[in-house]
Amino acid sequence: MPPATTYLELKAVAAYLGPRLVFNDLSLRLLVGENTVILGPNGAGKSALIKLLSREIYPVVKPGSWLRIFGEKTVNLWDLRARIGLVSSDLQADYGGCVAASDVVLSGFFGSVGIGRSQEPSAGQRERVGELLCQLGLEDLEERPYAQLSDGQQRRLLLARALVHRPQVLVLDEPTNGLDLKAKHELLANLRVLAQKGTTLLIVTHQIETIIPEISRCILLSQGAVLADGPIDELLQDAPLSALFNTPLRVCKAASYRQVFPAE
Repeated sequence: MPPATTYLELKAVAAYLGPRLVFNDLSLRLLVGENTVILGPNGAGKSALIKLLSREIYPVVKPGSWLRIFGEKTVNLWDLRARIGLVSSDLQADYGGCVAASDVVLSGFFGSVGIGRSQEPSAGQRERVGELLCQLGLEDLEERPYAQLSDGQQRRLLLARALVHRPQVLVLDEPTNGLDLKAKHELLANLRVLAQKGTTLLIVTHQIETIIPEISRCILLSQGAVLADGPIDELLQDAPLSALFNTPLRVCKAASYRQVFPAE
């Protein structure tokens, strides 16, 4: 069996998010084919890690430190967008209310927010959008304005947008935030199908109950450092999670999902 491809490698990375030093000495390696959750409380550095991967922020240049994406220190953003899809709350807030649902998905081909007058989608691109809308149960919403859609529908549109290039890796930053139970379960079902068909998932969250069974690796992140990294069944336990969130917790498992309760 050939060695697994590394899609993100951090070595002793320091990075700022605005004026705040988020990471001081972060080392991490993420592999294609290994579905991973990065779990941590608010302020742990989860979203900053996504921004490093998407090249929205850059590490501090220092000896012995590097960030490599698919083995390369220098990355072409167009190539990156084709290999790594991204769904985030920040992106959801960027779209104007009048953008048609189909144009939200089409804009993934151009790395833009909506479709501008100078952008001319091809027939093949429009066909791909139609496929994704059907795949995610959104075909009836094609011409609906973005503002008229529910949060769950908007989130699934952004999922479709992230999938236009058939990326190897799909990165989701707090994907179920703000969704009601039905919308949350629909989105999780979509993610399970993608994982089962071979898309590598990287999910960043603090919501343990939304971690799908296909996730095999868990990274616990606290104050910009890796607190623990290992198999999910070992780390989604009372003691590791109590330490991560600095409060006594009890984990219960049912139907391959987990719920967390205050420890009695």
